[in-house]
Amino acid sequence: MSIPVFCAIYRWRLHPGSEEAFVAAWSTITRLLLTERGSMGSRLHRGPDDIWYSYTQWPSAAAKAEGLSRPSVDPESWQLLRDCIAESLPELILEPVSDFLQPLCSSP
Repeated sequence: MSIPVFCAIYRWRLHPGSEEAFVAAWSTITRLLLTERGSMGSRLHRGPDDIWYSYTQWPSAAAKAEGLSRPSVDPESWQLLRDCIAESLPELILEPVSDFLQPLCSSP
């Protein structure tokens, strides 16, 4: 049984050639949000339209707001991430949903 959680989808277009630096910064920040800020995990995906998507989960909208409102977990990685982004698209909120970081179906 899955527990519904608060999910946000972030979307970006990156500056050409910045993909490797973006992934490195995103990985550092995501790890720190998971270990230090109460995030339940995140995934990064590059779509066929060259838009990058980050699917993040938090216990609640309040936990997300509180986790992101404190001073930066890694200022250098945050700055690198921002420098790689050419365009930030509006975030999408899905609440509540089951844990979609787990497989959608299980084998019989």
